[in-house]
Parts: sequence; structure tokens; C-alpha cells
Amino acid sequence: MENKKEIRWKQRFVNFEKAYNLLKRAIAIEAPSEAEKGGIIQFYEVCFELSWKTMKDYLESEGFIVKTPRETIKQAFQVGIIDSGELWLSALQDRNITSHIYDETITDEIVQKIKNLYFKQIEKLYNFFKKEYEQ
Repeated sequence: MENKKEIRWKQRFVNFEKAYNLLKRAIAIEAPSEAEKGGIIQFYEVCFELSWKTMKDYLESEGFIVKTPRETIKQAFQVGIIDSGELWLSALQDRNITSHIYDETITDEIVQKIKNLYFKQIEKLYNFFKKEYEQ
């Protein structure tokens, strides 16, 4: 029988997968309107939040103690769940900025980072968890 911590990360993964798929569809929009850019950022915020929390729950099921997004990212990098700790920390910083964006230039920059950098990392993480989930 699975332990509660293993069940927890798997439950979180189901929500992460939903958010991942929404973000994937949103970033596929060629020339997003202002409203669509807002949607991309919103989907990114939710997906990022669920990604680090899934990492946290998974790490805890493996016996690690992590509390914050930063600690979680660093530990996930150390054990090989993610391969670019610095990029994930940059994604965390931009996620924190997105809730306070009122400037179109910054919005455009972050949307481009989501499309060209951050989504690739989220996708790698998704693939890692998908494989673990199916075992």
C-alpha cells in the first residue's frame, strides 16, 4: 500500500498535469492578444505553483524536508529532478513579478520567457513526474 506522502504527490501531479496542458495550449497561440497574454501569464502562475508544490510533495515522499519554493528547487536540482536550478530560480522570480505587472513591455518579456525558456523546463518536469506516476 502506498504511503500518504506518495499519494499526496500523485494527487498534486493530477492537478499539475491539468495546468500544464492549459499552459501548453496557451503558449501555442502564434500572436496572442493582450487578453491571451494575460491568460498565458495566469496559466503560468498556476502551473509554476503546482510544479514546485509537486516537487515538494515528491521530495517529502523521498524523505527530504523542504518548506519554501527556493529550498524545493535547490533540493530538486541536487537530486536530479530538474537540470537547471538557476533557470528555475529565475522562473520563480518572474512568477513573483507577474502578480504585480502593469507594464506591457514587462508582460511581453515574461510571456517570451515563458514560451522560450520556462515552459521547456516545466515540460521536462512534467515528463519526469509522468514517468514516476505511471510506475
